[in-house]
Amino acid sequence: MTRPVRAILLALIASSTASLAEDSRIEISLPTDNDALFRGGGPEFYQYIERDFHGEKSTPWEGGRYGFVRNPAQTGQGLIYTRFHEGIDIRCLHRDARGEPLDDVRAIADGKVMHTNEVTGYSNYGRYIVIEHDWDGSPYFSLYGHLSEIVVKVGQRVNRGQRIARMGYTGEGLNQARAHLHLELNLMLSRNFESWHDRFLRDPNHNGIYNGINLAGIDIAHFFLEHEKRPDLTVPQFLAEEETFYKVALPDSPHFDLRKFYPWMVKIDSASAKSWEVSFARSGVPLQIEGRSEPIAQPTLTYVKKTPIDCGYLTRGELAGIGEHTHLTENGLRLMQLLTWPE
Repeated sequence: MTRPVRAILLALIASSTASLAEDSRIEISLPTDNDALFRGGGPEFYQYIERDFHGEKSTPWEGGRYGFVRNPAQTGQGLIYTRFHEGIDIRCLHRDARGEPLDDVRAIADGKVMHTNEVTGYSNYGRYIVIEHDWDGSPYFSLYGHLSEIVVKVGQRVNRGQRIARMGYTGEGLNQARAHLHLELNLMLSRNFESWHDRFLRDPNHNGIYNGINLAGIDIAHFFLEHEKRPDLTVPQFLAEEETFYKVALPDSPHFDLRKFYPWMVKIDSASAKSWEVSFARSGVPLQIEGRSEPIAQPTLTYVKKTPIDCGYLTRGELAGIGEHTHLTENGLRLMQLLTWPE
């Protein structure tokens, strides 16, 4: 091969690789005109909540953030917040003369509308939309809640920035003054959620596999901020920076969808694996999967971060206890069973 031909081939390969990297880049935007997140966030971006703590009423904007930001409790280790908020609540900017919210809600990225809930009483989210985004072969799901109007249909392809709804205050415990958009970016836990729900839960499931219990939300505000600084950032890279809070070993099952949806989670794979150990963040978001040679009969807690505070306060109800007495709760055991249901 002559040097000029070799140089041309190398240039073509480099160009193709760069194009592939560009194609796999996540293009993502905020869903409303409120972009104060990129100017410090705070009360200009987040919708406040109404709190009554031991008779002291307040309206902290911090309750609109992602994470353990609600339901304060006094413990021997000080004040902690025990209720998890899986998304972010984005404050309304535009209202009509009657105070009704007018903010357009737009898709945060290209994707396909997978679910719309038009009946406000069917979910705490009120009217909501779920859009699937295929990034590097894995499915991610953005959720838009408390809508007053939905203007897209299931099966419709949407582009980043396309109007999909109008902000509202549908759902539990909201009023006109607290109109906002609840936004999540989720991983899906199982395609068999509906049969699991019918087996373990009594309340009717009106939203199929797009029920919030089956969607594990990542810290979307932090992801937006990090993506602004690092446009090549992927969800696997983002979650790799999360701390593992606990690990659970699961029986092997052909229905272990998490491993199929997100193959990047699998760090130690084995065709002969008899069980799987899943690492979780404190939020309950799965981070890593490892094959194990030991068979087990039911989900088993194998690791928890040492802390002097009861894990019942520190997780979303999956764990309880301190130190060597930490264990999966009944609720935690059921949620772990969902990952391999039916076993």
